[in-house]
Parts: sequence; C-alpha cells; structure tokens
Amino acid sequence: MKAYSMDLRERVLKDVDGGLKTSEVARKYSVSPAWVRRLKQRRQATNEVAPRQQRYKTPSWTAHTEAIREAVRQAPDATLDEYRQRFHLPLSRSALSRALITLGLTRKKNRSGQVSRIVPT
Repeated sequence: MKAYSMDLRERVLKDVDGGLKTSEVARKYSVSPAWVRRLKQRRQATNEVAPRQQRYKTPSWTAHTEAIREAVRQAPDATLDEYRQRFHLPLSRSALSRALITLGLTRKKNRSGQVSRIVPT
C-alpha cells in the first residue's frame, strides 16, 4: 500500500489543530481514525509527519534461484519435499512454492505419471 502524501498529512493535522475531532477528520479525508491518531502521536513524540521509508526483505530463496531452476529442469515431476531432499535445498515447503510461482516454473505430470513437459519462463 502506498503511503499517504505529505499534502494530505498536513491538511489532516491542520484540521486536528483547528479543533476537529479525530473521527470527523477521518471521515472528511476518507482515512481511518486510527491513522489520524497515529499521525498525531508520531508528531507529538518525534515532531515528524513524513512517511517512513519502507523496507522490504529479500526472500530467502533468491540465493538459491539457479539451484531451484536446475532442480525443476532435472525432475519436473517431483514434489516440493522431493526437491528439498534430492537437491538439498535449505528452504521450507512454502518458501520453495513461492519461489516456483515467482520464477514462473511449473511442474507438469501427465495422467500416467510420466513427465509430460516443463514450461519455463
């Protein structure tokens, strides 16, 4: 979610300073009352109102991207647990699943259990 603009923050605080209640300001600007309260508290505590820098954590699987691609190339019909055991991938099942989805790697099986094809991106 994108942070609210400085212009909006300034208008909200101006109305709060002008005597409007938190709920009235929230309704006027279509924001939550909790956000208005947090903005007021932050200004009081640190004298800052600018949006904070967002920090995004790099997924744990990015260091293993090539190993994951190679594992799917070699065994396109393996399960997530088989990938982890056979290729010694130090990832949880959910992390490996997210990695496969993000990398666009699909695992295909045909009805007889034979490998049908790999669809890499």
